[in-house]
Amino acid sequence: MSNASVYYDLLRRPHVTEKASDLSEKGVYVFEINKLANKMHVRMAVEKIFKVKPVKIAVTLGAGKLMRNRNNNRVQIKKQVIKKAFVYLKKGDKIEFV
Repeated sequence: MSNASVYYDLLRRPHVTEKASDLSEKGVYVFEINKLANKMHVRMAVEKIFKVKPVKIAVTLGAGKLMRNRNNNRVQIKKQVIKKAFVYLKKGDKIEFV
């Protein structure tokens, strides 16, 4: 995994919500990641892209949103499942998003 584009493919984008912005003030950053990525992949990508060393990484898998089809009243999944990584940094470290 030496190619830089591989690291950018693992960290899809920062997950920007009110809760994530509140966490970023405390040194916790939230990213949407590839579904095949694990904690070690996220750790290597953050170190290579942002040049900071994470203290802790937590990975969660969000549930897809279920909706009913109006025609036949069957349950169908409309929204994809999101895999998120919570990256905890030391007190002085920051990640800047442009």
